[in-house]
Amino acid sequence: SSSGTFDRFTWVPPSWQWNTVWSSPKDECDLYKTCGPYSYCDVNTSPRCNCIQGFDPKNQQQWDLSNGVSGCVRRTRLSCREKRFLRLKKMKLPVTMDAIVDRNIGKKECKKRCLTNCNCTAYANVDRSGCLIWTG
Repeated sequence: SSSGTFDRFTWVPPSWQWNTVWSSPKDECDLYKTCGPYSYCDVNTSPRCNCIQGFDPKNQQQWDLSNGVSGCVRRTRLSCREKRFLRLKKMKLPVTMDAIVDRNIGKKECKKRCLTNCNCTAYANVDRSGCLIWTG
């Protein structure tokens, strides 16, 4: 459509109207890169973009205007020796262009590999068996 959505309609002869069967994106959070790095989108909050725990808005002025595209920055420097992870549930995974993929290892081994790689910033399970590790 002209509004940027992809819609699927069916024709309803008795009413002589089109009926929307499916539409995408479903909401603002369905759009790619609505919120920037180290932030997430939540349709139930205002503003929609939120910094992950331990991070602050990179551009507070933009953030105050409900524009989270610049994302968030870490409050403290990342220490390779004191690595801790924050569990985030029901999240869409970020771009995997810079991720390491191994479908043959489970969650425990995935975490172990991430902890031993100083460049690892996050890890996730893939389809209950398998591992994605983000670096950089």
